Amino acid sequence: MIASDPPVTTVDRAAGSHPPTPVPVAGPVRLPVAVVMAVAAGLALLLAFPPYGWWPLAPVGVALLAAATHRRRLRAGAGLGFLAGLTLFAPMLAWTNLHTGYLPWVLLSLLQAAYVALLGAATAWVSPLVDRFPAGWPAVTGVLWVGQEALRDRTPFGGFPWGRLAFGQDESPLLRLAAVGGAPLVTFAVAVAGGLLVTGVWWAARARRVDGRGWWVPAAGCAATVVLLLAGGLLVPVATTRDATSVTVAIVQGNVPRLGLDFNAQRQAVLDNHVDATIALAAEVAAGARPRPDLVVWPENSSDIDPLRNASAGARISAAADAVGVPILVGAVLFGPQQGQVRNAGLLWRPGSGPDLEQLYIKRHPVPFAEYVPLRRIARMVSDQVDRVRADFVAGTEAGVVHSGPVVLGDVICFEVAYDGLVRDTVVGGAQLLVVQTNNATFDEAEARQQLAMVRLRAVEHGRAALMASTVGVSGFVAPDGRVSDATGFNTRAVVVRQLQLTEGRTLATRVGVLPEVVLAGLAVAALAGAAVLRRRRDG
Repeated sequence: MIASDPPVTTVDRAAGSHPPTPVPVAGPVRLPVAVVMAVAAGLALLLAFPPYGWWPLAPVGVALLAAATHRRRLRAGAGLGFLAGLTLFAPMLAWTNLHTGYLPWVLLSLLQAAYVALLGAATAWVSPLVDRFPAGWPAVTGVLWVGQEALRDRTPFGGFPWGRLAFGQDESPLLRLAAVGGAPLVTFAVAVAGGLLVTGVWWAARARRVDGRGWWVPAAGCAATVVLLLAGGLLVPVATTRDATSVTVAIVQGNVPRLGLDFNAQRQAVLDNHVDATIALAAEVAAGARPRPDLVVWPENSSDIDPLRNASAGARISAAADAVGVPILVGAVLFGPQQGQVRNAGLLWRPGSGPDLEQLYIKRHPVPFAEYVPLRRIARMVSDQVDRVRADFVAGTEAGVVHSGPVVLGDVICFEVAYDGLVRDTVVGGAQLLVVQTNNATFDEAEARQQLAMVRLRAVEHGRAALMASTVGVSGFVAPDGRVSDATGFNTRAVVVRQLQLTEGRTLATRVGVLPEVVLAGLAVAALAGAAVLRRRRDG
């Protein structure tokens, strides 16, 4: 798949009578070495994400891929990018095959790797541009990564943003940049740091080749710039909780009898687990062993029995709400609105009065091939496993703003936390507390921790306290500065109660929305166009 490369030249001739321009950076590394570098790039990027969390390796991975693809033919660049992407995504997404078989995992990994292949081809394409303007190499690397993620986050069928560079920086100083420009700005900064690393190595190699001395000066300069970039993230202010109002929230993680897809066959047991844990919490509150919460949050799929149509399920939830004496945000599966359709919902259940249908959030981004099957006839030709999704989930149309009484919630369900606009819409709509209801019973702890890292970024991005409530873990609270508190274990029953500080106002990231991504992706297009002009002049 990786094509061979053209002979290395030492000059770049422009059109007309312009004199040759010395190439300020080295030519391509040998192809076998480039293959090793691409695989190493994927491994470095993988280790930057939870559950490993070695976030400094992310810029190293970016640098390795940039160096491997520099001055390659487009096919070679795409092949190297594909290798890096597959090395990253195949192990990262391994949780998708735990209970569904290998086919979804293989297809999803190949699809995500294809976007990194596009990035590899784009990096090879802009080689004349960074040869002509080597000081711009870090910025070009940054905008290409943002452009690749912008495309991957939206296509196909609404995209799959898992594995964005920003989501591996939950312990990094760069996380604070999310308050300025959201996840795209964090990705840009990580990729710029990687571009600085490769630029320093390239300049050092050139200096050593020219006179054999002073090679350490550009290397040290670029390394120092990377350190300053990382340290600069600490200077970005985050939301302050000084003089803020507070709310006490309980997360109920009821657990399931067995992990895997057959948790759906355990609907009554899962509902009973959450009811019983809430009633036990009420007893502890009455005994003074726990503070009284203002709100209780149950996870996604805590009631897969429609409590609006099943009187017994509704009675069980009412018993829990009446016992604890405060509203419960229930993760419920509801039938309708049409025959054969269902909805994934966050439903507020009040003590004494039951379901509040005015405070109901319907998941806006159901997961393709998991909650609904697009192009079902064609998909069935690939695998009849798609028929395990018997009823298609219907997407909601309204942002997840839920007025619970004590606090206005910004509710998103499961993978929705990965999508910038879905979370931002709740804050613009008045949310004071971000809530992520999720069900990780069909996955594993690595997936849950990757998801929690996204919650941390969202808390910083919008200056809001946040929480993640899972059926099996990991559940926990996140402060507006990204710190995690009371994180639960995996595959265990737990109830955690915490007082949260509610901040006011909007961060710059909330106010500008998608603008940073549009600007950076636009610059990526401009870089590709600029490289096209230089290539045409050179070929002429």
